[in-house]
Amino acid sequence: MSPVLVGTAVAVHDGGARLLPGLAALVVAIAMQLGVNYANDYSDFVRGADTPRRRGPVRAAASGVIPPRQVRMAAVVAFGVAAVVGLALSLAVDWRLLIVGVLAVAAGWLYTGGPRPYGYLGLGEVFVFVFFGLFATCGTAYVEALRVSGLAWAGGVATGCLACAILVLNNLRDIESDAAAGKRTLAVRLGPRRTRVLLAGLLVLAFLAGLAAHALPLLVTPLAFYVWRLSASREAPVLVGALKRCAELEVLFALLWTLGVLAW
Repeated sequence: MSPVLVGTAVAVHDGGARLLPGLAALVVAIAMQLGVNYANDYSDFVRGADTPRRRGPVRAAASGVIPPRQVRMAAVVAFGVAAVVGLALSLAVDWRLLIVGVLAVAAGWLYTGGPRPYGYLGLGEVFVFVFFGLFATCGTAYVEALRVSGLAWAGGVATGCLACAILVLNNLRDIESDAAAGKRTLAVRLGPRRTRVLLAGLLVLAFLAGLAAHALPLLVTPLAFYVWRLSASREAPVLVGALKRCAELEVLFALLWTLGVLAW
């Protein structure tokens, strides 16, 4: 929801906010997030990356709580909702958005699915930055205001960095199990110390991008520093806590960004 909120704030600032396209963008964003998570759950189980010994939160397929075929179906349904709503939105606003939609669905499935999943090659952060940052934020601003301003790009960079930070924390926690399963995430390739450096860089860049609009997001810098401190732990519960705090950080950042932009 955060990139859609940030993009909507930009659209209001640029004088072009429209309710229905904004709501459609929100549905697409949530459906895509659900689809990616379910697809990841299913594909990681099939490839052996997720087992009952996983250190993170319970996964549906690996835990046996839900049959894998049902997890796969949930992913298909979520992507289907995103595709249908996205198609309607594209036809109503700009047919070129269809290209972005197709790329987004393909990227969502191929993250851990397909013959050569890019999430296993250390490219997950790149695609998260592009699709859950730049595309989600700038796309929302475009469907509502029919333009993408510099402010929208700054918001996309900020939300993209924070989304990447969440993924980095997730992969930092799973370094050992991912390495054992042959899942060469960026965290596995960099190792714990350099992964924490990457995390710090993403958090700093997010706040620098936020300053392109105003200074309100700086109010949550203590939470960002707290997240980074938690990332030094190798205890799974602590890293799960850091993951949750980082998600809260993105939401609070988006809310403060929105308040600042609307008051600008």
